[in-house]
Amino acid sequence: MDRYDRAITIFSPDGHLFQVEYAQEAVKKGSVAIGVKGKNCVVLAVEKKMIAKLQEERTVRKINKIDEHIIMAFAGLNADARVLTNMARVEAQSWRLTMEDAPPVDHIARFLANTMQRYTQSNGRRPFGVSAIVAGVNADGTPHLFQVEPSGTYYEWRANCTGRSTSIIRSFLEKKYSEENCQDSRSCLKLGVRALHEVIHPSAQSVEACIVSYDRSRPTKVLNLIISELVTSELLESVVREVIAEREAEVSTTRSHH
Repeated sequence: MDRYDRAITIFSPDGHLFQVEYAQEAVKKGSVAIGVKGKNCVVLAVEKKMIAKLQEERTVRKINKIDEHIIMAFAGLNADARVLTNMARVEAQSWRLTMEDAPPVDHIARFLANTMQRYTQSNGRRPFGVSAIVAGVNADGTPHLFQVEPSGTYYEWRANCTGRSTSIIRSFLEKKYSEENCQDSRSCLKLGVRALHEVIHPSAQSVEACIVSYDRSRPTKVLNLIISELVTSELLESVVREVIAEREAEVSTTRSHH
C-alpha cells in the first residue's frame, strides 16, 4: 500500500493514482468558486475569505485575468494556482504573437489540462493541488466555461462549481439554472451569489465576482467588444440584498405551508 501511496507514477492494484486523489482532497478543502454561462457573457463568483487586518487586499485574489477576454478562478493551493496562472498567461501571449489573434478559451483550458496531466505522469513532481474554472468569451461572441481537474481532465459546462460543499451547490445549480434565467450578466451573477448562499452568508465583503461579456453596441474593433471587469461592490451589494430577500421569502413560504 505504502509504495502506491507515495509514488506518483505507480498505479495501485485497483487502478488508483493516490497522489492525484490526494490533490483532489486539497481542492475539496478550498473556498468555493462558481461559474455561470449566459447568452453573451460568463460570470465567476467566489467565496472570499477574511484576510488579516494589515494585509493588502489586492494581493489576495481568487479570480485571475489570463487575457483580455479570459479569466480563471480556482479552489485548492494558492501557490499552485499562481504557477498555473502564470503559465496560462505566457501561453496566451505566445498564441497572440504566433497567430496575431486572441487565443480561444478552449485552447487555454486544454493547455492547462495538458500541463496538469504531465504532472501526474513523471517522477520528481507532484500533481497540482488545484481545480480551475476557466471562463471567457471568444472573438465571435460565444461564451465558454471550462473546469480543469488535478488529473488533467477538462469539460465544458453551462454552470459548475469547485471547492468545498460542491455537491450542495451543484445540486442547487442543476435545479435553478436554465438558459431563460441566465440571459444577461446580472441574472448570471445573481444565480452565482444565490448558489453561494447555500453554503455561506453572502455579502459584498465575502464574495468576489468577475464578468466577461460581449457588447455588440460598442463601436470598436471586434476584440474590444469583449469586456472583462470585476464586479463593483455597489452592484454586489444590490444583488446580495435581492438574494437574501428572495431566500427569506422562500423560507417564510415553506413555513406557512407547514
